[in-house]
Amino acid sequence: MTDKLLYSINELPVTERPRERLMRHGPEALSSAELIAIVLGSGTQSAPVLQLSHQLISRFGGLEKLGQATVSELCEVKGIGEAKAIQLRASFNLGLRLSKQCIGPKYKIEHPLHAYNLVKDELVNERRELFMIVMQDAKGIVIDHTVISIGTLTETPVHPREVFYPAIRNKAVSIILIHNHPSGDLTPSKSDHELTRRLISTGRMVGIPVNDHLIISHQGYLSMRQQTKIFEELS
Repeated sequence: MTDKLLYSINELPVTERPRERLMRHGPEALSSAELIAIVLGSGTQSAPVLQLSHQLISRFGGLEKLGQATVSELCEVKGIGEAKAIQLRASFNLGLRLSKQCIGPKYKIEHPLHAYNLVKDELVNERRELFMIVMQDAKGIVIDHTVISIGTLTETPVHPREVFYPAIRNKAVSIILIHNHPSGDLTPSKSDHELTRRLISTGRMVGIPVNDHLIISHQGYLSMRQQTKIFEELS
C-alpha cells in the first residue's frame, strides 16, 4: 500500500486534507505532524509537507524538543528555510504563552512549589541560564513574571536595577527570584549566594522584599529560603 506521506496535500482526497479535517472535526482530530503541516503550508518537490512535518518531529526526537529548536537548528533540515523556521518558532511560542495564561488570572504563591509550577515549562529544558522574577501583590497573587536576563550555559549577568524596574513599574509588593541551571545541578553557586544577598538588600531599600530565590533544573527545584541561611542572616 502506498504510504500516505508520499502524497502532496493536493493529491490527497479533499476530505483527507489537514485543513479540511480541522474545519470539520477540530484540531484535536489531527496528528501533531498534520498540525505542523498546516503551519508550514507547503513542502518541497522532494518532500511533501506531511513528509517534511514527520521528518522534523523525527529529527528532533519529538514535539517537545522540536518546540525548543532555534531558527538556525530548524534551517538545518532540508526544506526548511528561514521563513518556515520563523513560522514554527512563532507558533510554538504562542502555545507556550497560552499555557502560561491557563494557570489562571489569580494564581497565588504560598509555597516554593507553586512558583516552580508557574515557570517550570519555560526553564526546565532551557539550554541557557535565564534569570526571571515573579511579581506579587499584597496577598501573594502573581501580577506577572518576566525574564530579566539571558546568559550562557553557566551564568547570566544580573543588575539590581533591571530586577526592580519591572517590579516598581507593575506596583509589585514583593518578588521571587528564579533562575535555571542547565547543567542540572541545583546546588547554589558562590555567585548565586552573592547575588541573592545583594538583591535582598536592594529590595529592602526600595521597599519590595525578596520572598525567595529558586534554582530550577530538569531535576526539580531548590528554594534558597528553605535550603540556605541567607534569608535568616539578612532578616
